[in-house]
Amino acid sequence: MTALRRLGDIQQATGRGFEGEIREFIRRDVRVRQRPLHDGDTGVENTVNLIDRVSGASVEEIDRVIAELQGMREMLRSEGERVRRELTGYAGLSQSAMTSMKVIADTLAQFRPE
Repeated sequence: MTALRRLGDIQQATGRGFEGEIREFIRRDVRVRQRPLHDGDTGVENTVNLIDRVSGASVEEIDRVIAELQGMREMLRSEGERVRRELTGYAGLSQSAMTSMKVIADTLAQFRPE
């Protein structure tokens, strides 16, 4: 029984040693994970970095949309000016055509027998 008792003691000691190693590993892991949370500057830096990473893509997309909208606004402005010039030209051409038609009608009226 002495041999069995020694074997049991060895197993218990080995088990305790293994459990102790696991506990120590968990304690170190928890300390490493908690350290930035308790360190003021590092915690703030980590939070800022996290916010930058999360919002970075959205901010870039918003900037791209703003640039695209500004380009569209400029294109619409230039197209509006072009259409205004075209309409002004059309109005002038229409007025000239009306004047010409009146002259032609008056000239033809002179040749009509009464």
